[in-house]
Amino acid sequence: MINFSENKIFKLHKIKNENNNKNVQALLLENEKIIGIYKTIRDKVIFTDKRIITVDVQEVTGKKQEIFTLPYSKIQYFGIQTAGFGELISDSELAIFFNNGLKANFEFKGNNNILEIGQIISKYTLN
Repeated sequence: MINFSENKIFKLHKIKNENNNKNVQALLLENEKIIGIYKTIRDKVIFTDKRIITVDVQEVTGKKQEIFTLPYSKIQYFGIQTAGFGELISDSELAIFFNNGLKANFEFKGNNNILEIGQIISKYTLN
């Protein structure tokens, strides 16, 4: 299980949306749009226009997976830290705080669309 209570930060890098797995694809709603898919060494985090889906790959073979969905409607507030001007490594971070006290931190490596993700989260948390 991806343990958000330990304030883990995922070092995520963006991959092509075509690299989505069939289990996640089956969970998507009819009109749900993938904003971006990000990967650690084995795990994935998928940002859609409705929620965050985490895929925790388990065991040596990687066939066993735990998939969790974090709906934007349960977010109380969030924060974004972008890379500074002239930074050699353009990393950014996203911190999300949920209504139940859960906090999820995500660290993105390299170029990404963190502001687009923030805009999508705002759309669902401010309505």
